[in-house]
Amino acid sequence: MVPRTCIVLLFLLCSFSSLATAFLNLTLPGQHPNPEEVVQEVHRKVNASLARRQMLQGTIKYQDSSCLTGNPIDDCWKCDPNWPNNRQSLADCAIGFGQYALGGKGGEYYIVTDSSDDDAVNPRPGTLRYAVIQTEPLWIVFPGNMLIKLSQELIFNSYKTLDGRGANVHIVGGGCITLQFISNVIIHNVHIHHCYPSGDANVRSSPTHYGYRTKSDGDGISIFGSKDIWIDHCSLSHCKDGLIDAVMGSTGITISNNYFSHHNEVMLLGHSDDYLPDTGMQVTIAFNHFGEELVQRMPRCRRGYIHVVNNDFTQWEMYAIGGSGNPTINSQGNRYTAPSNPNAKEVTKRVETAEGKWKDWNWRSEGDILVNGAFFVASGKGVEFNYEKAYSVEPKSAVLIDQLIMHAGALGVGGRSLSFSFLSLFLSLCSLFPSFLLFFTFLNYLCTTLIISTKFMPKLWWADSKLKLEEVRFTWF
Repeated sequence: MVPRTCIVLLFLLCSFSSLATAFLNLTLPGQHPNPEEVVQEVHRKVNASLARRQMLQGTIKYQDSSCLTGNPIDDCWKCDPNWPNNRQSLADCAIGFGQYALGGKGGEYYIVTDSSDDDAVNPRPGTLRYAVIQTEPLWIVFPGNMLIKLSQELIFNSYKTLDGRGANVHIVGGGCITLQFISNVIIHNVHIHHCYPSGDANVRSSPTHYGYRTKSDGDGISIFGSKDIWIDHCSLSHCKDGLIDAVMGSTGITISNNYFSHHNEVMLLGHSDDYLPDTGMQVTIAFNHFGEELVQRMPRCRRGYIHVVNNDFTQWEMYAIGGSGNPTINSQGNRYTAPSNPNAKEVTKRVETAEGKWKDWNWRSEGDILVNGAFFVASGKGVEFNYEKAYSVEPKSAVLIDQLIMHAGALGVGGRSLSFSFLSLFLSLCSLFPSFLLFFTFLNYLCTTLIISTKFMPKLWWADSKLKLEEVRFTWF
């Protein structure tokens, strides 16, 4: 007969198992023991890239190069003229908490030749779904422009890189991208938009397993219990739920050089106020452009340490950065442009929390530029000392934002994105001189004709250090 004491102990263990699990996992795998060191390293890399650009400015090397932007991520790979043949060096270019994301480095290249996605259980070789479920590291590339309409959520396995450089790749449809209990994923240079809920269906997650999936939220990218994730140079918009959500103990994440637009709840970091493992969540948000028609959550944080550095926030409808559950938010060198609504000028929002509770949360603003009446409400006892004592390198001011985010979003076929300043100039010329639009249309047609007649098309899949005639239409227009 089992002693009564054992029965009581067994009951207590079962009753508090979830609490015990949460307690034991407060230090997450992949969590950095000193996040301030990671913050300093980001500043060091930005300062080094800007110093190199300034030193070479005015020289022949600078005039011949499109790589010296001052953005340490872009300069890392764009300054290699042979990057199309050395694609996996991209894995060495991440900064911040996601810097250890290997992706498919060291693995084989996989070329997506089939844009279809009509079977989520038995995907055909050549499809994107077939690639991402494999167990071995893969570096996934695209031979040309591609629209992939998903039938169900695209469930990744670990050690994958989605590398859309050299092509315009659009991912839309049901569920979109799911990273669940995996690690080491890089998603680079793809458009992700118009994602909607899917599920109530079987979906394969590995070569040996498929299972029934309940209804998904309709996120652009859903990160669930995963670590070492890097999302770079993507354009995200028009999804049903979040554009990027990271929950359930995810950590070691960098979200950089992306363009966000046309969305309500942009980014959620943290599952709930009561989910203790998210205390170990660490996320770097750097060099992104939060663009037109965004409402809120850029991001919305629960617990964790969030470093928001050198981003451009172009208005919002409700607020930019929000949170609950005592997250640490370190905002440095960002530009916050408030909307015209006089009731929405505040950058920050403590969600459903009384001031007596949030006044001790560590929310800091340093080197930020506040435009059109924007204001950041900082908080935290001793926050000035806690942050400043760690600095051996000063963060760069937001006056450099235009330079650092000039190529935010998915890049063009030639490895460059459309410059916002160029776009503004073009629209101004068209409005002032209607005849310029006719000339522009003729020039576009002429360039297209030259591309086809001179058989330059194969070169369009690869970037070059100079802007060539055959790249003009696909790079600028």
